Amino acid sequence: MSHSPPSGLAAVSAALLAMSRHLEMRDVLKTIVASARDLLDAEYAALGVPDDHGGFAQFVVDGVSDEQWKAIGPLPRQHGILAAMLHEAKPQRLADVRKDPRFEGWPDAHPDMSDFLGLPIRDGDEIIGALFLANKRCPKPQGGCGFTAQDEELLSILAQHAAIALTNARLYERSRELTIVEERSRLAHELHDAVNQKLFSLRLTAQAAAALVDRDPVRAKGELQQVAALAAEAADELRAAVVELRPAALDEDGLVATLRTQIQVLDRAHTARVTFESLGVRAMPAAQEEALLRVSQEALHNALRHSGADQVDVTLARRGSGTVLRITDDGSGFEPTATRQAGRHLGLVSMRDRASGVGGTLTVESAPGKGTTIEMEVPGG
Repeated sequence: MSHSPPSGLAAVSAALLAMSRHLEMRDVLKTIVASARDLLDAEYAALGVPDDHGGFAQFVVDGVSDEQWKAIGPLPRQHGILAAMLHEAKPQRLADVRKDPRFEGWPDAHPDMSDFLGLPIRDGDEIIGALFLANKRCPKPQGGCGFTAQDEELLSILAQHAAIALTNARLYERSRELTIVEERSRLAHELHDAVNQKLFSLRLTAQAAAALVDRDPVRAKGELQQVAALAAEAADELRAAVVELRPAALDEDGLVATLRTQIQVLDRAHTARVTFESLGVRAMPAAQEEALLRVSQEALHNALRHSGADQVDVTLARRGSGTVLRITDDGSGFEPTATRQAGRHLGLVSMRDRASGVGGTLTVESAPGKGTTIEMEVPGG
């Protein structure tokens, strides 16, 4: 007997297909999770994307408040039922997850769950995630599971949408990385040729000036003026090349979308959770947008590579008539006053230069064991 899925699914499907085109993967995943919970009338729904270290690169939940989520603690590891779904590639429909031999307990603040439905998300033969629901809101058959075969069918349609979203995001990342690599190598060649010629002339002229200093000071002075002019030209060539290195995404998408995409990539690539929030930011002059992007990249690199942070939060917000970028991590921190060395090591000098170059300021708050907050404020925007 065939049965048509509820009409709600058609609406969800249409919305998801529209969203997938915008490649905001986390938004697509959130919609899938919320739809699954809603359509199957469950108390809790979640979707996990594994990383390569036995944890999750992404973990999206619905039915758990922010406070409760914070109280539960760090993201789950891939063990117990979750591991089974990620490795055995078959649906799990359980009357009581707590009685399953693979069940390994929850953190104290975790909500109590009984009946459970989980499905792997597949891309071909590869399992790229898992979608699961708990506590169906319905009278339970004695010792049985509230979730039905029809629920499983419905969830498999949503799992296919999740697979499309995740595969799209991966392809998008790869194509963007390839474009950046090609662009960089082309610019490197041009830069090398142009600046090399200028520096070669510069060296010859400087040698000529040195040879003439004692014998013909007037001519030596002329040669040195030529050195200054050539140096200025070389600096202009470099500046032009650096402007061309401005990320293409900034011109196409603007700062907010570019930052959001880059932070989603980092969130997936690292075990640390990386979040981004934008509050009422308007478009800014190109130089300011680029400086803000570069500072955020440098600060994120420090937080993810050097600080051992579990959580990194980036916000971009209006403040008065200006705009503030704030990057906060819960990593190891450092002593800002005693960091001539660390300042160089962590790129703080170049971050300050970038900020002041567009009329802005950079402040750093940190202490050993207390994490780090970097704030850059620019006027206007």
